[in-house]
Amino acid sequence: MAKPIKSQTSVERRAEELDTIAAVLPIERRDELAELLTDQDVETLRHLVNQGMGDNTLRALTSDLAYLEAWGLAATGQSLPWPAPEALLLKFVAHHLWDPQHRETDPDHGMPADVDENLRSQGFLRSAGPHAPSTVRRRLANWSTLTRWRGFDGAFASPALKSAIRLAVRAVPRTRRRKSAKAVTGDVLAKLLATCATDSLRDLRDRAILMVAFASGGRRRSEIAGLRSEQLTVEPPIPGDDCPPLPSLAIHLGRTKTTSGDEDDVVYLTGRPVDALNAWMVAAKIESGSVFRAIGRWGTVSRRAIDPQSVNAIIKQRVELAGLEPGEFSAHGLRSGFLTEAAIRNIPLLEAMEQSRHRSVQQASSYYNNATRRSGRAARIL
Repeated sequence: MAKPIKSQTSVERRAEELDTIAAVLPIERRDELAELLTDQDVETLRHLVNQGMGDNTLRALTSDLAYLEAWGLAATGQSLPWPAPEALLLKFVAHHLWDPQHRETDPDHGMPADVDENLRSQGFLRSAGPHAPSTVRRRLANWSTLTRWRGFDGAFASPALKSAIRLAVRAVPRTRRRKSAKAVTGDVLAKLLATCATDSLRDLRDRAILMVAFASGGRRRSEIAGLRSEQLTVEPPIPGDDCPPLPSLAIHLGRTKTTSGDEDDVVYLTGRPVDALNAWMVAAKIESGSVFRAIGRWGTVSRRAIDPQSVNAIIKQRVELAGLEPGEFSAHGLRSGFLTEAAIRNIPLLEAMEQSRHRSVQQASSYYNNATRRSGRAARIL
């Protein structure tokens, strides 16, 4: 007698559907998300993939949607309603923008302890204290975007919500912090590279990641993780001063955070970074597909690309091996470090921006201003 076919649970079905978009939208916590998201959530994500939305935007939407659903369940005991009522939006603000000093005298102020514990146990909350206003605004903006994609109007533009955010931000002033507390400048980079001194696959890969990410203008971790050999083209060698010609390589970035898919942004590598990249690709026998891949316990190189978060983990691991404090550096430190180092070496701002592909002179110049102010005459007046 034939065994009855076991029907899939809704969670298993959602897990499979999430897996079908994983190539475009890498998801580390697929099984957890399958339990957390609703069928409508997954269908919305699939629709956005089919619409050709940028990979980074999709990752941000998925991350924020998962957090919102987790918070909604913890705070109300139910999945998010679509559209969300104004009262729920105000509750979200109250749970995330609060005054730590007021909390000391009023335990009910801010996020309730049981909600905080629930989110923290699932890994959605890590640091203590209220959220950054920019994080709250981003999550509300993505909540609004997802609401519109579902065909609903929301209360996101209501005067009450805007007023609540404005008053909460004023009540708890925060100092803006960089994504990486310290920049990975040339001297720091040299210490990290010194930890990659052997010819092991792991050292060759990490050395190539560090050198390529820094020298290509401080590329974002998502761009490094997603780099494919098809994006690389060999360029004519660059004549050197009293030395052999230097190898040159072009990286075609395609669509990035600040460009569209129709633009072909190109950055160039010259010399040592090219040698480091070639050494890794030869040793790992990579001729096509993803450039930077995971390495198994027994030294086997995976066919799949490393995750963007893995780039951050690699940076922190190398920082620790170099005897530095991991909490002070992150992958973004390579980006800020490139511009800071360019300022220290008196490379013109616009020339550095050609490599970093910053679109905002104001943002890029902030690194220059900090570097020049520290060493300028005004800072050394005594």
